[in-house]
Amino acid sequence: MTETVKNRESAPVLEIRNLTQQFGGLRAVSDFNVCMKPGGLIGLIGPNGAGKTTVFNLVSGFYQPTSGAILVNGVDTAGMKPHQVTGLGVARTFQNIRLWNDMSVLDNIRVAQHGKLQYGFFHAIARSAHYQTRESQIEQEARELLEVFDLQDFADEYPKNLAYGTQRKLEIARALSSKPSLLLLDEPAAGLNSSDIRELIRLVRWIHGHFDVTIWMIEHHMDVMMELCTHIKVIDFGETIAEGIPEEIRNHPAVITAYLGDEII
Repeated sequence: MTETVKNRESAPVLEIRNLTQQFGGLRAVSDFNVCMKPGGLIGLIGPNGAGKTTVFNLVSGFYQPTSGAILVNGVDTAGMKPHQVTGLGVARTFQNIRLWNDMSVLDNIRVAQHGKLQYGFFHAIARSAHYQTRESQIEQEARELLEVFDLQDFADEYPKNLAYGTQRKLEIARALSSKPSLLLLDEPAAGLNSSDIRELIRLVRWIHGHFDVTIWMIEHHMDVMMELCTHIKVIDFGETIAEGIPEEIRNHPAVITAYLGDEII
């Protein structure tokens, strides 16, 4: 779980070509392009309604694009359902935390591995030796992940009873339980206080250094993005208006105009 990042191949983890998404007469995303190599920690920013979450929904299979192509680890995701995209190596969190509040913390981690059960319906019904072995492995891996995230003391607790910052940590741990090659973080600092935001920065940096995963994140807290990301892409009204290293983005005239009057610039 915590082994040092391995040597990575040069093939893109994610490639987006001329992506466009329309909802009726509204063009939410226009001619969007990304080529993301393994090991990056990339930011996607823009004002409210710019189309950022729409891009994540397209990449994770919740929407099908009006035009353009999305390739995950070289595989075109056209027509795929979200669970099929997950099977290619994509995991995500959401702006509004989505945890199974009637399941324990441990079961939230375990159930996220449903796509890698490696047994069928009849094995489960008969509770075969293969079923029991695999279930034991899943529980062990889930408990190890809880320890990695210092959540082991909450294993039998319900997520709804946890502090908000701890719920955020659990959601990220659950996403990583599927062992993705690409982790999408949609506003992970939303609703956090200043202390929790500092902890989040530390956590994301640690995840990036200890897991074999590329991270793409949306965030409105500019200080978080400037501190964490090596490259940032900016969209407004669905169109890319700037991209580059954090310092270039901070001083880019189009970005300043897009955020005019907003406290984060």
